[in-house]
Amino acid sequence: MNELKKTDTDADEWSSLKAYTNARIALGRTGVSIPLRESLQFKLAHAHAKDAVYSQLNLPDLQASLSASGLPIHSVRSQAENRDTYLQRPDLGRLLDDTSTAKLQQLAGSPVDICLIIADGLSATAVMQNAGTVVNLLVEKIRQAGYSLAPIILVEQGRVAIMDAIGGLLHPRLAIILIGERPGLSSFDSMGAYITYAPQPGLTDERRNCISNIRDQGLPPAMAVDKLMYLIHAAFRLQLTGVALKDNDGLLG
Repeated sequence: MNELKKTDTDADEWSSLKAYTNARIALGRTGVSIPLRESLQFKLAHAHAKDAVYSQLNLPDLQASLSASGLPIHSVRSQAENRDTYLQRPDLGRLLDDTSTAKLQQLAGSPVDICLIIADGLSATAVMQNAGTVVNLLVEKIRQAGYSLAPIILVEQGRVAIMDAIGGLLHPRLAIILIGERPGLSSFDSMGAYITYAPQPGLTDERRNCISNIRDQGLPPAMAVDKLMYLIHAAFRLQLTGVALKDNDGLLG
C-alpha cells in the first residue's frame, strides 16, 4: 500500500536524462496535468519560435559583426516582397529581385573559389546570434588554406536555393549559405550551413551538404567551422558536393 502513496513531487526516474537534452521529458505532473510552470514554459517557447519566424535582419548590426572578416559586404533581396509572401511562396524566396540581380551582375569579375552568403531564412534571430562568429572564424581558416573569397552577400527574405541564383551571377567554384533554420520549441536560434560546388540555377537539394543546429547549445560555432573546412577541402578535391560527398572526418563521433 505504501507504494500507492507515492506523491507527484517524488523524483522521476527520467530526471537524470534532462542533463543531456532540451527536449521536454520528465516534466512531472499535478494530478492528471503537467505542472503550471511547465505549461507556461511551453507557451514561452512557442512564442520564441513564432517571434523567430517573423524576426528581421538588423543589417547595420550584422555588418558590424562581420567587420573582422575584412571582406566587402553587399545586401540583396529575394522576390518575396514581405514576410507573409515569403512564408506563403517559398519559390519567390529562391529568386533574386531585379535590382539585386543587376547589382550582382555589376559585382561579377574574375572567378573566385568561395562565396559566403548569409540569409535570414526562417529565423533571422539565429543569424544575428551566430553568423558573425562563424563567418569570422571561417574566413580566417579559408585564407590560411589559400582559397580566394568573393564579397559577402547578405540576403533578406532568402531561401537556401537562392545561393544557386547568386552563384549563377558571381560564378564562384563553391558557395556556402548560412541561414536561419525552422525554429523548434527548444531551438529558436538554430542556424544551418549549406555548401554547394559549382552553384547554378536549377540545382536540387541532393547537390548540397548541410550542417545543422549551429548554436552554442547545439553544434558550437568553432566545431561547425571545422566541419565546413572538411567539406570545403573534400569538395574541391572531388569537385562535387551533395549525396556523393560523405562526412567521414569523425568530428562528431
